[in-house]
Amino acid sequence: MLKKTVLKSRRQRRKRTIRNTILGTPTRPRLSVFRSSKHIYAQVIDDMSGHTLVSASSVEKEFREGDEHVEKIEQARQIGKVLAQRVQEKGIDKIVFDRNGFIYHGRVAAVADGAREGGLKF
Repeated sequence: MLKKTVLKSRRQRRKRTIRNTILGTPTRPRLSVFRSSKHIYAQVIDDMSGHTLVSASSVEKEFREGDEHVEKIEQARQIGKVLAQRVQEKGIDKIVFDRNGFIYHGRVAAVADGAREGGLKF
């Protein structure tokens, strides 16, 4: 149990450090990624107004449907592509990536790759 709290507090410290340098503006909002053990969540945030512009997650109905099992990394890449499509519908093509204290590896990197494949520029 102690190890879990130590890891969480380390992530929270990294998160604070990252958020001190990253700011989402209306022209270049922030893409924030959160991963749990089962799901992945991504949202594009305008920090000036404090509003979430678009979001996508693996708990949405379109990602839960289907009988075949999709690997978590591939599912994260699909989340990035869908998010990029939704953001571009709003007329935004440049964003700032916020890994939210997680290591840029695995599913977090897959969301970023999917967003790049979808046409977003970091």
